[in-house]
Amino acid sequence: MKTIITTKNAPAPIGPYSQAVLTGNMLYISGQIAFNPETNALILDDIKTETNQVMQNLKAVLEAAGMTFNHVIKSSIFISNMDNFNQINEVYGSYFDDSNAPARETVEVARLPKDVNVEISVIASRD
Repeated sequence: MKTIITTKNAPAPIGPYSQAVLTGNMLYISGQIAFNPETNALILDDIKTETNQVMQNLKAVLEAAGMTFNHVIKSSIFISNMDNFNQINEVYGSYFDDSNAPARETVEVARLPKDVNVEISVIASRD
């Protein structure tokens, strides 16, 4: 059985998907981009600001499911330019304790939705 997780504190889906799905103790959060949920505007000022908005969106969905970044066991980061990796990694890393950081991959892709520079999805567990 699955439970759909939604929150007004993160951007509403722009297609046929949910913000997150909880099944058992596992939470699967859809890829987040830098939409500001209050204004529905994309935040593309610079790569650090953009990445921070993505992480804030993930945080809001985690909180809606009663979780935190400490519950994240796997992250997938998709970026449009690997030259931005260090700046993205710096912001991303500020949300995790190094001793409890999740598994992760970072992949450069040709294009992302709305022509953003970064999209991140996570899997979290209550265990």
